[in-house]
Amino acid sequence: MSLLVVGLSHRSAPVSVLERAALAPEGRGKLLQDVVSAEPATESAVLSTCNRIELYADVDKFHAGVAELSTLLARHSGVGLEELTPYLYVHYEDRAVHHLLSVACGLDSMVVGEGQILGQIKDALAVAQELHTAGRLLNDLFQQALRVGKRAHSETGIDKAGQSLVTFGLEQLAAVPDVAAWARGKRALVIGAGSMSSLAATTLVRNGVGELAVANRTVARAERLVQILTEPGGPGAASGLTARAVAMEAVEAELARAEIVISCTGASGLVLSGERIAAALAGRDDRMWLLDLAMPRDIDAAAHRIDGARLVDIESLAEASADAPMAADVDTVRGIVAEEVAAFGAAQRAAHITPTVVALRTMAADVVSSEIARLDGRLPDLDDKQRAEITQTVRRVVDKLLHAPTVRVKQLASEPGGAGYADALRELFDLDPQTVAAVSRADTRADQHDAARERA
Repeated sequence: MSLLVVGLSHRSAPVSVLERAALAPEGRGKLLQDVVSAEPATESAVLSTCNRIELYADVDKFHAGVAELSTLLARHSGVGLEELTPYLYVHYEDRAVHHLLSVACGLDSMVVGEGQILGQIKDALAVAQELHTAGRLLNDLFQQALRVGKRAHSETGIDKAGQSLVTFGLEQLAAVPDVAAWARGKRALVIGAGSMSSLAATTLVRNGVGELAVANRTVARAERLVQILTEPGGPGAASGLTARAVAMEAVEAELARAEIVISCTGASGLVLSGERIAAALAGRDDRMWLLDLAMPRDIDAAAHRIDGARLVDIESLAEASADAPMAADVDTVRGIVAEEVAAFGAAQRAAHITPTVVALRTMAADVVSSEIARLDGRLPDLDDKQRAEITQTVRRVVDKLLHAPTVRVKQLASEPGGAGYADALRELFDLDPQTVAAVSRADTRADQHDAARERA
């Protein structure tokens, strides 16, 4: 395993740098393809959220891999390499596995324990699979991360250590203990219809807003979200909620009515300028609460200075969450992560020797077939029953001779430093490296076929 992670997050970089380095969805595919086209890497995946950008790769050279991934991150983000480098972190092999599993459990999130990251990891894997940049290592790793994240949330109270970014943002925005009482009956505007915006809209409805407008560039997506919220069984079905989908061109009119505004789009520039917010508040007696969950930001920071407006954005959330209390369950989750990192490493080391064991058994089967053929030539008068009994006896002898060594070598290979046992096995039995490689390629093709079937 030569897993490498190069990235930056809210823990390593200021929001201003994260904001400028944010990757547009359409740019992630090109980044992945450029990574696997580079000499040191054979697999790649990118985890890009509002507060982290991480590039995962299977590399054959550590230093060359770090240099190449750092250069590609800088090139695709548009932030110069010299400026970006001080904020980058690097994790390799087991430390890289530990990092992703910690991220999946919410231990590295801005709000500890939030579950939104699991959906983002799932999306990152889906994109890498779709573009065929995820091979056996990254498929195994990301699937393991999803399982471990779910395990942490089901076996511990990590959820209590912090809320989702949306819930935490609303708590900061309301600045009162009872968010539902604050939100009840208010007019709300959600800009965007992606996963974070959908979560925001759902959270607002569950907190009792009386009116909701969803604005999106693709109106059909906004309409679908409104339908989900208001259909029978939906969160707003029984509350008398008035909800509608609107085009982005209607945002100005909706802004003039809205009391709560949440924005999370993939736009590269500001969606709401300070001038538009000030104009919307002109002549109004009530206040406007604005929550910006986008990276780069959707709402002009000048809103902080507008009379009647209160803005909470990613930067202020980062500052507020730094002092958030951590539940005792965090220690339990850290234990789970350590346990799962060890299990993942053992599984990868065991998988590394499997092609060699398969090649050894294939060679043994070929030797048996060859010797049985020679026996047929020397003893042509054997009847079918005798020949079958001899063949079965020889196969049993070979299987018994190979059983203990192959079981033991798999156990030894799963331990730290056990990778050399595969080499020893190849040397001792003079196995053809091409045969072993052919088994590995067949396993990889089978894994890719299984992944494609799961996506279908």
